[in-house]
Amino acid sequence: MTLKTYVLFCLLGLGYLGFSQPKTDSTSNKSSKAENSKSLDSKQLSTDEKIEAIVDSLGIKDLQDLPEAQELDAKWLKELYSNSLFDTIYKSVTELKYDPVDYPELSTDTLKARLERLNARTPFNVEYNTSLESVIKSYLKHRRTSIERLMGLSHFYFPMFEQEFDNHNIPLEMKYLAIVESALKPRARSRVGATGIWQFMYGTGKEHNLDVSSYVDDRSDPIKSTTAAAEYLGRMYRIFNDWDLALAAYNSGPGNVNKAIRRSGGSKNYWNIRHNLPRETAGYVPAFLATMYIFEYAEEHGFKPERPAFQLIQTDTVHVKQMISLKHVSEATGINLEELQFLNPSYKLDIIPKVEGKIYALRLPRKAVGTFVTNEDKIYAFANAEFNKREKPLPQVVNDDTKIRYRVRNGDYLGKIARKYGVRVSQLKQWNNLRSNNLKIGQRLTIYPKNHGVSNTTSPAKKVVNTEGKKTYKVKSGDSLWSIAQKFSGVSVQDIKDWNDISGNKLKIGMTLIVSK
Repeated sequence: MTLKTYVLFCLLGLGYLGFSQPKTDSTSNKSSKAENSKSLDSKQLSTDEKIEAIVDSLGIKDLQDLPEAQELDAKWLKELYSNSLFDTIYKSVTELKYDPVDYPELSTDTLKARLERLNARTPFNVEYNTSLESVIKSYLKHRRTSIERLMGLSHFYFPMFEQEFDNHNIPLEMKYLAIVESALKPRARSRVGATGIWQFMYGTGKEHNLDVSSYVDDRSDPIKSTTAAAEYLGRMYRIFNDWDLALAAYNSGPGNVNKAIRRSGGSKNYWNIRHNLPRETAGYVPAFLATMYIFEYAEEHGFKPERPAFQLIQTDTVHVKQMISLKHVSEATGINLEELQFLNPSYKLDIIPKVEGKIYALRLPRKAVGTFVTNEDKIYAFANAEFNKREKPLPQVVNDDTKIRYRVRNGDYLGKIARKYGVRVSQLKQWNNLRSNNLKIGQRLTIYPKNHGVSNTTSPAKKVVNTEGKKTYKVKSGDSLWSIAQKFSGVSVQDIKDWNDISGNKLKIGMTLIVSK
């Protein structure tokens, strides 16, 4: 073999190895595919094909706008604004019973072993006793559905609780206290006026710098109120040097705990002084420990909570520079109004005020933050124009002249009626002394509507809009009334509504709108 032939042979061999190696390296190939795939709703979507970067964000919007996802979001939002869980928990704690419960799925020996493990890793006194066993088995047997719903809500709230408690050196398990206090409802309000997730009274909230005004109630702000709760719990612990007693003091005040200690001959074990505590507080710590046990051993008991539409980490805040309403933000960003109300529960009238010397934040889903910040000046101008159009730009105290009587029809529920008249579910309940969300067909409700033009009579049939000879626009994915108005000079959201006989803000992809006079 000549030298020339040998060199040519070697070059061909190297080329063959270079081209064949990727085909035979199956481990590398599988790993690459695994790294280039993303999980969405437990399904694997392969990204082997080349995808342009510009398509990525649009694809996410399309996925979120699927009818199935919208249906789940509707159910989730309805759950967020239901106060039935708070009513149930408030009643169960005050009327807690300790009779034996037949629940063969959990044996006493198994419970004792699990409580012993739980006691070893928490600073709370989680020792077995028959009263605690009764509460745990009662919750597992009778409150399974409501606990599963609370587990779903906890995915949003618990991360912010844990962060604040870690900052203040509070046991992270204290997050379960929010379930006993309010069922994770930011607007929960007790019979005596305690408000928010951590149920602060007006005076106690002021002590911890929680702003309460006609527009704002920081007791309903999850992060600010959690900071205040951590500070208060820390104070109680420094007094009693025991987390069980700190819990009891959080509920009934340190004075009542001290009285119970005196009446018990100086004993400082919660279970020994419980019979001398107020009735509600006597059930408070058992309810807390039972909740902690069930959440910590949820998998063993087969709980399958539904996760929220988004996590706390998927949201962000922007400081508001001018007065603006959540309705204006909804129209500008296309984010559902109920979603904005959930993310910003401390704004009582859905209006973020502008007050000298104070800073107010708007929490948004991350996907909307860019839209808001990029178009900030236009959005504020739009909000100002909308405020100026009103005869009375700020919400007024209602009076008898504005009230109406509404008769409940088949298919009605409080959220639906509240949206129709521009009010809150909590207001409907307050005006009509309702303790639950249940309605009866034919029931009469007193309503003080913001939408004064709305009556309780059947709405007339929708008029057919004549588009002949007028400039039109076909609605695309991601459009909102506000974004469409921005495309045409001199056209406002109200103009589009008037020209197309639209009462709300909802649009359907493909519908044709008139965008000129």
